[in-house]
Amino acid sequence: MEANAGEPPRAVIVVSSHVVRGSVGNRAAVFALETLGFPVWAVPTVLLPWHPGHGRATRIVPPKGDFATLMKDLEGSKWLGEVAAVLSGYLGDASQAEAVASLVKAVKRKNRDAIYLCDPVMGDNGGLYVPEPVAARQRDLLLPLADIATPNRFELEWMTGVKLETPQAIMEAALDVGPATMLVTSSPALMARHTGNLLVTASQAMMAEHRIIDKPPNGLGDLTAAVFLARTLDGQEPHKALQTTTESVFEILARTAKRGADELTLETDAQSLKHPMAMVQTRHLPHPANRRA
Repeated sequence: MEANAGEPPRAVIVVSSHVVRGSVGNRAAVFALETLGFPVWAVPTVLLPWHPGHGRATRIVPPKGDFATLMKDLEGSKWLGEVAAVLSGYLGDASQAEAVASLVKAVKRKNRDAIYLCDPVMGDNGGLYVPEPVAARQRDLLLPLADIATPNRFELEWMTGVKLETPQAIMEAALDVGPATMLVTSSPALMARHTGNLLVTASQAMMAEHRIIDKPPNGLGDLTAAVFLARTLDGQEPHKALQTTTESVFEILARTAKRGADELTLETDAQSLKHPMAMVQTRHLPHPANRRA
């Protein structure tokens, strides 16, 4: 039965990587969304035994035609009315961006209130870890369609071609390149030995900071995107969604680090997604639009 025949749409389509071992890509996003009460349609863009950062990893990318056909099947699904949001992350091939864009448009035709969150997974401070055509298609095709984007600082730098060394520079770049709502992770913080999540909307700018934990496991960006989307779908205002997302992700990170685990321990810390106990510093920042005026 379609959602609009009873309950409002609540399903989320997540298009990202799948690892056999670990908590990155779809493994992180699907777990978080389902734990928070959202049915998930999970589409793998690439299959890996583990995150390549752990060592050599066989990479299986679906053939272009097969991937596009599967996405078209979803577009024509009789259940498409159940979908409240699409989240795209790591892409295994540049051609996958076209299929994602087509799916997003189909979902929005079915549900005009549907949200598209683009997590442009392409690199970090070590540089791009996807081929440049993959990164370019995310920037040029997917980002303009997004209602929310969640790049890290390096990814925003790459997309804008500008070095972003201050929160003010990040806010300016976010307004120039981004969708209506942009959450930039790994932002310079205002407190020493801290890192920030910087949220910029058309009228608000907010920073949530937490202390830096050395050698963090992979998957924090995937988790942040999924949790922020869940908070938004649940109706939280941007500042509250930023705060509770950062609290949940930091708490899971801190507990994972305390255990000495090499992957996020989501299964052990599921409660941190629902009711985080960590406290983070959240503050409003002067919005660049006020200065431009």
